[in-house]
Amino acid sequence: MQQKPPPSGEPDPAAAHHTSTVEQGKFCTAHCTCGWRGPARRARSKARSDALEHASA
Repeated sequence: MQQKPPPSGEPDPAAAHHTSTVEQGKFCTAHCTCGWRGPARRARSKARSDALEHASA
């Protein structure tokens, strides 16, 4: 079954948030395509969980 694209002018909720992590020296930060950035974390696992929490919110 194919899904219909959202009406023009409305963002596609499934494509709105694509997160990744970026390492900056000793810290790791979660980033999203919507412009959100998480706090700098020393643990990569915490940065990844920040990204998952953001994407599911």
